[in-house]
Amino acid sequence: MAKVICLGEILVDRIAVELGASRDLVKSWQPYPGGAPANVACGLAKLGTSTSFIGCVGEDSIGLELQQLLAAEGVDTTGLQVHPTAPTREVFVTRSTDGDRAFSHFSGDSGTVFADMLLAAAQIPAQLFEDADFLVLGTLGLASERTSEAIARALKLAEENFVRVVVDVNWRSIFWANPAQAPQLTRILLAHTDFLKLSATEADLLFHTTSPASIAQALTHLEGIIVTDGDRPCRYYLGDRSGNRSAFVVDAVDTTGAGDAFLAGFLHQLCSRSLADLENPKLVDRMIAYACASGALTTLGMGAIAPQPTDAQVTAFLAQSEIS
Repeated sequence: MAKVICLGEILVDRIAVELGASRDLVKSWQPYPGGAPANVACGLAKLGTSTSFIGCVGEDSIGLELQQLLAAEGVDTTGLQVHPTAPTREVFVTRSTDGDRAFSHFSGDSGTVFADMLLAAAQIPAQLFEDADFLVLGTLGLASERTSEAIARALKLAEENFVRVVVDVNWRSIFWANPAQAPQLTRILLAHTDFLKLSATEADLLFHTTSPASIAQALTHLEGIIVTDGDRPCRYYLGDRSGNRSAFVVDAVDTTGAGDAFLAGFLHQLCSRSLADLENPKLVDRMIAYACASGALTTLGMGAIAPQPTDAQVTAFLAQSEIS
């Protein structure tokens, strides 16, 4: 059985080939598989941690390709649903001259209902939770009433089976018909969360601070908080201690999925070690360094999944960084 369950969207990122071009000036969009929870699932599988994915794709060619991708990457797809009429989502992504991405628009029109918005709670396999250690969620599913119901069922199954809940906020305003609803619904989700990862921008939006220790004071039930900030140092509060770790300097090609690879690296370390190791500051720093390396290596190629590193590649990168 999988140690980590990832629930949420799987889709196609159509990334602008031209750097620095606005949406209207992009001449070519290259498709890459994506969706934050799916990225984390594939990243974990590449690092060597067993994982399963719960989500919904359309009964279309894109959905079939994504199903085949998950299987090829070694991700269990028992919980993957296929909707007979709703299409698989495609999101168009522009890139700045230094590789940073921005989400531009979706395929279809404003009234299109995508398959990831129609995840059915009743079809979630309860047996997946029996031996799992972690459930990974984002917040984008909260924008859909039906997928929100599926998230609620997953949280109930996690509680019943003592599965820890990991939330990566992953704020994307374009996924919300009413973005003003997002903070309140996210705070409700955080009441069920054990580990929280969010960007500095998201931390400021939700808590008006980027300090993990300050967030821990507001959410005393959390076991750990990590605040990432692009190529700037990430900050964390783990084992009742604060710390920070500088990002690795690499020649980034595309930053899509870097945060997801970071989370996969951190969870791989948690699954490889004991939670008691969070009380050891030196081990925590190594775990965060591993996560940072996983994220950095993923920016060296295009797309969120294809460039994700193996454990051997992360280990070699860290060893070379120490030598340098």
